[in-house]
Amino acid sequence: MATFVLVHGAWHGSWCWARVRCALLDQGHRVFTPTLSGVAEQSHALSPDIDLQRHVDDVANLIRWEELDSVILCGHSYGGCVISGVAEVLPDRIAALIYLDAFLLEDGESLHDLLPAEHREMQLSLANEFGEGWRVPPIPAEVFNVNAMDRDWVDRQCTPQPLATFQQRIQLKGGPSQISRNHFIYASDWEGTPFAACYDRAKARGWTTSEIACGHDVMLDRPDALTSELIRLASANG
Repeated sequence: MATFVLVHGAWHGSWCWARVRCALLDQGHRVFTPTLSGVAEQSHALSPDIDLQRHVDDVANLIRWEELDSVILCGHSYGGCVISGVAEVLPDRIAALIYLDAFLLEDGESLHDLLPAEHREMQLSLANEFGEGWRVPPIPAEVFNVNAMDRDWVDRQCTPQPLATFQQRIQLKGGPSQISRNHFIYASDWEGTPFAACYDRAKARGWTTSEIACGHDVMLDRPDALTSELIRLASANG
């Protein structure tokens, strides 16, 4: 039995993991899918003060208070920034890091540092026009090539993201380097992906990598394939 903590990306919430969570639970694993502060069922608490550190604290405190060890920690998209921060403060609790089509930051970088300039400027413009300068409206699911059956549902479920979560620079002083099992899963079937550079960064670090042919929301498009991959990675060298 493995212990998984699955961290969603921007604009999403625990809801996006439901299919994978159920599949992992059915196979006897422990699964936690925290919703980060300010989005989804936590959207009533949305504020300009929510930044990357707040989300790192959300996940780190879950691990502390649930007294979890040997965690398989997976972050999707923006969630990659979060799990890097968690690995910095709790490296002794983590057995493996899995970046699911996710941002892979170096010390001193923010998510916006890794976005193409036109994507970054679009988010800033949308925040200024529709979010009082600090809330970024959700990007339509079609842009991420979410499967056609789920697009309308995903668009209804997604909520604004605090801009500060994209702009705060991460401070990494060696915590993640203490974790020996690291893997990057690349979603290879959506146009305009900004994650190719992070995929290349993972390979340059000597990490194991894999690809799943689907849109960005792998947990929705290919839940069975992702579940199998998570279980395989949890078992590897474990």
